[in-house]
Formats: sequence, C-alpha cells, structure tokens
Amino acid sequence: MSTFDDRENAFENKFAHDAEMQFKADARRNKLLGLWAADLMGKAGDEAAAYAREVVKSDFEEAGHEDVYRKVSGDLGDLANEATIRAKMAELMTEAKAQLMSETD
Repeated sequence: MSTFDDRENAFENKFAHDAEMQFKADARRNKLLGLWAADLMGKAGDEAAAYAREVVKSDFEEAGHEDVYRKVSGDLGDLANEATIRAKMAELMTEAKAQLMSETD
C-alpha cells in the first residue's frame, strides 16, 4: 500500500471516529438535558429517566438540534425560557464531551 493510501485510510478512520464521538456527545447531552428538564417538571427516578429517553429519541426527528429544543421547550412551557434552555444545551454539551473523554482515558 502506498503512503497516499495509508493517509487516506487514516483520514477516513479519523472522520468515522469523530462522527461517532459527536453522535455520542449529542446523545449524552440530550440525556442530561432531559434529566435537567425532568427535574424542573418535578419528575424523579424512573419517570425522569423515561423522560430523558424521550428527549434523546426526539433528536432523530430531523437533522440538527431544533427538534430537541422544541421538545424540551414545549414540555417545560413557562418553567424555562428560550435563552435558558439554549444556554443549558450548550453547557451540557461541554459536560457531555468531558464525560466521554474521561471514559475513554
């Protein structure tokens, strides 16, 4: 195999790994967001875990994160405004990535 082929395979492997890690980070963030929203709605235990799974599933409706925002925003109603939810999504993405990185070490 040539050096070019080796580099091409390395780039393809890196791309696949990065895509997988982003998918896992998105799912983890959505779970954490669901648990946060469940807490605001007074849900705990199995009920909170079930709601978090609903939030994770909502991300498969369309590309991007608007489907997750709409789900959580609609369910929270007046408990949290748009800025609060979007800030929490950003905060939890950082936390999700940190959790994943610590799991791979």
